[in-house]
Amino acid sequence: MRHIGRLAFLGLIAGLLPVFIGNALAHGSSSGGSHAGLDIPAISHGEMAVISEYRSSISMLASRAADTNEPFRRVLNYSEIQYSYCLWGRMPGSVTDEESPFNECAHAYLAATKAVLMAMREMPREATAAGEIISAIDAEMASRGLAFITCQFSGEAFNTANIIKPNWSKVPLHPASTVSLTGLAALFGLAVLALRRFLRPTAQSSE
Repeated sequence: MRHIGRLAFLGLIAGLLPVFIGNALAHGSSSGGSHAGLDIPAISHGEMAVISEYRSSISMLASRAADTNEPFRRVLNYSEIQYSYCLWGRMPGSVTDEESPFNECAHAYLAATKAVLMAMREMPREATAAGEIISAIDAEMASRGLAFITCQFSGEAFNTANIIKPNWSKVPLHPASTVSLTGLAALFGLAVLALRRFLRPTAQSSE
């Protein structure tokens, strides 16, 4: 019973971890500049499926961008915060399944990622690379017939002042999310137990 209690507690920590990280990122980047929110255009369900596959390339290009301004940096920061709140896109179905409790927050970070990419198309040094990514995304969307696929969140615009969190109350109703979070909690529990067993002889020998 004690082990079950520990696993439940660790499951709670696993659920709150992205919240803590997101808040830390937000506070760490809030010095100076305007704190009014910036609007981010909506992204369609079809676009999400492809842009999610290019997210790491877009983020890497954005992190190296030299000629940036405050709005660009704030939208980029928002995309990273939202990504952490959405458990770094690791939840099954978060991008493709509109019934996923993580789908709306996936819309938010991918809409911000798209906005970052479109902004880089206007930057002298990043324009060529950004244009190549945009062309690849357009071609892939056309070949997969994703241009007109929508969902309940496809018309939703976002704002950097509003963090979209997962719908935790719907997790028990979404089997894939429930299984993934349960497995994550179990891994945390096993890791803590293994660490305690590893450290215990060291602590005893030092007495």
